[in-house]
Amino acid sequence: MHEWALAEAIARYAESVCSSRRVSKIVVKLGTLQAIDREVLSFALNAILESDGIRGAEIVLEDEEAVFRCRRCGATWRYSDVELDEALREAIHFLPEAVHSFVRCPRCGSRDFEVVKGRGVEVAEVVCGDGSEGGSH
Repeated sequence: MHEWALAEAIARYAESVCSSRRVSKIVVKLGTLQAIDREVLSFALNAILESDGIRGAEIVLEDEEAVFRCRRCGATWRYSDVELDEALREAIHFLPEAVHSFVRCPRCGSRDFEVVKGRGVEVAEVVCGDGSEGGSH
């Protein structure tokens, strides 16, 4: 499960931001194209932090809806507006760039579009035990 690898990276980043200070809060944005299992990620992140001696950190996981913009006609639309069966959504989960194979612009039918947001996992905020805020990554 790649959620454990993501949790490891998030924990290491948060710990580096807080140096020797305790991590008290981590806010993570989860792009819908990634289809991250929130429960597994939260469990893994708490387990990793606890194994590093950090207990009780608040973990906030926020969904970030995928939004697309057509390069041909300029139309924008959301991933939730696209009708795909579960097998195709699973394929996109493992290879988000595959979205270009299965999705077309609803206005002009082009497959030439960009993912404006909602493609990855982003650490939006880290709050250290002393109340200071770290950056986002």
